[in-house]
Amino acid sequence: MFNAFRYFEEFRESLGEEVALKLARALAEIYENLSRSVTKEEFNELREIVREQGENLKVLTQRVDQLTEDVRQLTQRVDQLTQRVDQLTQRVDQLTEDVRQLTQRVDQLTQRVDQLTQRVDQLTQRVDQLTEDVRRLTGEMGKMKTDLSDLRKQVGGLSHTVGYTLENEAYRYLPGLLERDYGVRVEGDLLRTFVEDERGRPVEVNIFGRARRDGHTLIILGEAKAQLSRNDVDRFLRRKVKPLEGIFPEKFLVLVTHMITHPSVEEYARSRGIALYYSYQFR
Repeated sequence: MFNAFRYFEEFRESLGEEVALKLARALAEIYENLSRSVTKEEFNELREIVREQGENLKVLTQRVDQLTEDVRQLTQRVDQLTQRVDQLTQRVDQLTEDVRQLTQRVDQLTQRVDQLTQRVDQLTQRVDQLTEDVRRLTGEMGKMKTDLSDLRKQVGGLSHTVGYTLENEAYRYLPGLLERDYGVRVEGDLLRTFVEDERGRPVEVNIFGRARRDGHTLIILGEAKAQLSRNDVDRFLRRKVKPLEGIFPEKFLVLVTHMITHPSVEEYARSRGIALYYSYQFR
């Protein structure tokens, strides 16, 4: 006897309830029609055919299930591939943006390099011009140095001339002034000479002479300066007087000048035991 419910259960698992129900009804109807018109042997053959077709349908269902699974897996792989393509697309887009920004930065850097190159060229021109100016200035300074050296020689010569003139005036007038002001009588002439110190080194003395006062012999040590300063006073004591202290223990110190650099110079010289005379006193 045809069991439609059994076939319904088998078909429902693979084809779904609605399709399985329709297929079971169709088979039941076919079975009913055949049972009326065919013989038992034919019916048995038909039933065998139906069984074989059921087996074939089952195999087909399995293949459909396998195909469905393959499609599902393929869909999953496609989804994964799509996701990877999306990710790759995002990376490519990001890379494109990075390249664009890098290109922009390179363009900006190129522009800055061009500007810097222009500035370097301008600076090079300025340095070249400055070098030329320095070279010309060096030449001018060399000439100025030569002129200054000549001027120094001239001034030095003039200074010596003024100094010698002042000293010559001092040689003439100091004997009378010293005797009048300090009771110092000069013996012989005042002169410009070299005197050896205790080590035998020559010391140039601009105003040198021998004199007597109150029965004692004195050595006159002096110097003439066109313009006298405190430093000149100290220099005279350090360079002229001190080296000769052991040679001439009894000495009279005198300075002659046209003018002093500061009102305090005169008092400073006298406080150091030095007689000071001005050229205007030589009359």
